[in-house]
Amino acid sequence: MAIEVKQQQPDSVHLVIDGEVSIYNVSELKQALSNYLDTVKEMQIDLAGVAEIDGAGVQLLMFLKQEAAAKRVELSLARHSEAVVEVLELLNLSTHFGDPIVISADWKSL
Repeated sequence: MAIEVKQQQPDSVHLVIDGEVSIYNVSELKQALSNYLDTVKEMQIDLAGVAEIDGAGVQLLMFLKQEAAAKRVELSLARHSEAVVEVLELLNLSTHFGDPIVISADWKSL
């Protein structure tokens, strides 16, 4: 799991998460991502590199959405990986986050 700062400005940050978002690293991710919520007004998280996400990872995304709303930070999730889309569809949470999900023609059928 890695978090890369793709672009940062005084009031906004664009982050890229690569690897696994699971119970094994969700605490570390929560700490790192929560720190950004305290310093920006807009945060975008690119999920294209997420190879695997479990229930703890989904809970993290839901927590971040809730915390962002409480802190009046505009949080958006972008470029959802196939693994992320599969889990969000399975849990019927695709519309919960309010971000458009683009399904690649290269993916196998969901």
